[in-house]
Amino acid sequence: MHKQIPTNLIFGFLGSGKTTTIQSLLERKPASEHWAVLVNEFGEVGIDGQLLDQKGATIREVPGGCMCCVAGLPMQMGLNMLIKASSPDRLLIEPTGLGHPHQILETLTSTFYQDVLDIRTCVTIIDPAKLDNPKVLANENFRAQTDIADVLIGNKTDHCDEPTLAGFERWAHSQQPPKRRVHQTTQGRFPPEWLDERHADLSITPPVGHATHDAPPRRQWEDLDSVPWQQALNQGEGHFSCGWRIHPDTQLDFAGLHALAHEPQWRRFKGVLNTTEGWRAINAAGETITTSEVPEQSESRLEIITDHLINGQQLDARLKRLSQ
Repeated sequence: MHKQIPTNLIFGFLGSGKTTTIQSLLERKPASEHWAVLVNEFGEVGIDGQLLDQKGATIREVPGGCMCCVAGLPMQMGLNMLIKASSPDRLLIEPTGLGHPHQILETLTSTFYQDVLDIRTCVTIIDPAKLDNPKVLANENFRAQTDIADVLIGNKTDHCDEPTLAGFERWAHSQQPPKRRVHQTTQGRFPPEWLDERHADLSITPPVGHATHDAPPRRQWEDLDSVPWQQALNQGEGHFSCGWRIHPDTQLDFAGLHALAHEPQWRRFKGVLNTTEGWRAINAAGETITTSEVPEQSESRLEIITDHLINGQQLDARLKRLSQ
């Protein structure tokens, strides 16, 4: 019998820092171990896979919506291929911030996977500054991510004042079921040994209102040499996304991108792009924008998510005006 794969789920709402957390874990994993990461993104364009690809793990993306939709088939297919290709010593799963934790965990603990996966600590990443937003606190998926967590991580504490951090502590310690650990940090860092603790069987009834459903048809991407600028739209769970794949020879004005990322209507602005200042990763959530140098990529990718209806043509025209 094959050894079960230690498996951790890293949950978190949009912009909480899930990918940064996984980057931190990959940087500190045992050198003798090979880890794999399954990433689900709400939009049709996968960004997180590009950001994680430099960290020495096998990455597989399931873009285009919630993992658990279409009877879980996108997740199961991606997961099966990832396990077969990499035979990992540990598996990290990053669902979309709009995903449904109970349904995802139900799939991973089903009969099909019970001899394959060993579900251990489930971690939920929280941006303490978002806890003063009633829309976040009332969001069904946010509540489910909190319910299912063994560990709550208050991230981005360097952007929070003392009252905000104190509020996070009060909120986190008031959650039911009680959490094994509550931790404050920056860059998603926490002791990797926490990953090996057992996942609590919380026996929480999944929230009513989300039924497994057919997702919209996936965008069929074309070769960038033939179509060097490609856009895709997606919507669901009260959110809308607009994503691009762009030929690597096309440069985008860095200052213009930074200004676009600053606009308050975006719930998430995330990309890996060839800019006038070189290849950059740009990540914006709320008023916080981070940029970093990245190695040259095979293409530029950008994903914008908002809770307002997107005019794809207007947004595409704005981005094209930044191209060179």
